[in-house]
Amino acid sequence: MPVQKRKRKRDIEKNYPAKQFVIKLRRLADCIEKGNRFRIQVAGERIVIPPTAIINIEHERSSSEEEIEFQIKWQLD
Repeated sequence: MPVQKRKRKRDIEKNYPAKQFVIKLRRLADCIEKGNRFRIQVAGERIVIPPTAIINIEHERSSSEEEIEFQIKWQLD
């Protein structure tokens, strides 16, 4: 059995132009709807999201701004 390489911790934000973001969201929605895994590259790293991932929406508000995050979480093997 191959040994899995341990990945470093990572916390980044990547901004995309609206057109690119829409393309990614459509691909994600198609995969979720079909029960398929979703593959995406973010800031040079390829990520595979399993169909069993948990999807939620988070809303934050402060006195100066609001934020909505679409989150996808899954357990690592």
